[in-house]
Amino acid sequence: MFDIQGAISLVFELLWTLVKVNYETIRGMWRVVVPAEPKDVKDDVIFITGTGHGIGREVALRFAKLGGTIVCVDINASSNEETVKLIKQEKGKAHSYQCDVTDRAAVMQLAERVSREVGDVSILINNAGIMPCKPVLKQTEQEIKLMNNININANLWTIQAFLPSMIARNHGHIVAMSSMAGLMGLTNLVPYCGSKYAVRGIMEALAVELLDDPRQLNGIKFTTICPYIVDTGLCKKPRIRFQNLMKVVTAGEAADMIVDAVRREIVEITLPYELHYLNRYIYRLLPFPAARAWNAFFNTGVDSHE
Repeated sequence: MFDIQGAISLVFELLWTLVKVNYETIRGMWRVVVPAEPKDVKDDVIFITGTGHGIGREVALRFAKLGGTIVCVDINASSNEETVKLIKQEKGKAHSYQCDVTDRAAVMQLAERVSREVGDVSILINNAGIMPCKPVLKQTEQEIKLMNNININANLWTIQAFLPSMIARNHGHIVAMSSMAGLMGLTNLVPYCGSKYAVRGIMEALAVELLDDPRQLNGIKFTTICPYIVDTGLCKKPRIRFQNLMKVVTAGEAADMIVDAVRREIVEITLPYELHYLNRYIYRLLPFPAARAWNAFFNTGVDSHE
């Protein structure tokens, strides 16, 4: 027997879903034109990995200038202390901790220590990463395992360490460093691409998992950063045909865009911004051979270096 009541209910559910889809689409387009106001971070404890140099250091410096309390974490104690020194010279608040973020037990112990000594972490920025640049057959088992431990597993360990307190307060922001190599395959970066695709998957799945949580944890935000080529020393031989379109971004420029994206709670950005639209609305809509033809035309990537 035909269930009329069920059919009517389904139609109304479909109509309501279409209303929500259209609303969110219009809201998303509006935010492109009129970005959200940047949030205040002066009361936040901001935990950043890989702060000994490069993007991590620059992001730490900028958040400190905005009044946040920075927890600087790096495996290199001396360079990390230098970052804290630079912050304190500008009257900022910062704490230095040495930690191997691939060691889950060490990360858990550090989380407890930070909670006691500094306070509950409200913004977690997983920045630490490495990038071997050579053909996949020349990459050793040790190199690949180390890269996956830093680029993938460290994200999971810090999330497991700090997410419980965020859930308890229904307040927090998790930021991950993926890459344009997490949006498209690149020569000489096969394992690295895999690790950065994994980061995007972790962030997307975690957001969905919390969205499905019956506790309505809408106070926890997520931002995934996808830089292309940033001058931090990881990419020693960049190859760029059109410098004005796909320029090498300095660590400072990248940090400015990252801090802005976090404060505006943008879900995902590329560095430079324009590559987001190029990838999402052109590259991903094309048949694979057509996309490869565009790749060959732009001729941009990373040459092998030992």
